[in-house]
Amino acid sequence: MSHTFGVRQAQKQRTRRALLDAALELLEEQSLSSLGLREVTRAAGIAPTAFYRHFRSVEDLGVALVEEALGSLHPMIRTIVSTTGDGEERIARAIGLIAGHVDAHPAHVRFIARERHGGVQSVREAIRDQLALFAVEVGEALAEDPVSAGWGEEDLMMLAQLYVDQMLGTASLFLETPARGAGAREQERERVFRTAARRMRLIGIGRAHWLEGAGGGG
Repeated sequence: MSHTFGVRQAQKQRTRRALLDAALELLEEQSLSSLGLREVTRAAGIAPTAFYRHFRSVEDLGVALVEEALGSLHPMIRTIVSTTGDGEERIARAIGLIAGHVDAHPAHVRFIARERHGGVQSVREAIRDQLALFAVEVGEALAEDPVSAGWGEEDLMMLAQLYVDQMLGTASLFLETPARGAGAREQERERVFRTAARRMRLIGIGRAHWLEGAGGGG
């Protein structure tokens, strides 16, 4: 009996995985708001009625994709904020980690970049909630850094959100580098790297002098 149950559970997981993978592939070329249930089930090779054993709607499937796509970012973010070394070394390592994540998960990054401001409210809210969790993680790490001595909680969260937004922006820029032509691609990736480094350097300079300004210390 337990063997039969195990087989059924494994099959259920495979079908769910097939639906997620099919949707993610279809979303390479369109937004979630235009994606149809039958389109997904046809691509996954299952009957439309079987869809409802796994998701209540296409929007529900989209929320599951958000959790999967952004959930994989937590280890990377923890590594970035815990990186030691001087400022330039930390920046270079952070950007390298972001580039590596984009190379490993381009479809997930593209999905989040498109749907963050897309037409499906539940998915937008799921992305917003996940990004808020990232900001909390980053804020907690920043609070332990001696550079943050004297900072108020509100200012730390503002800084954390700046870093999270910059990480996402950098990921989107790497995603847009040419897929073909090794020379052109490397040149564009180098340009993205330099742009991202300048932006993170600017945030770092502002952070170092924040308490000197009239708005600091909140």
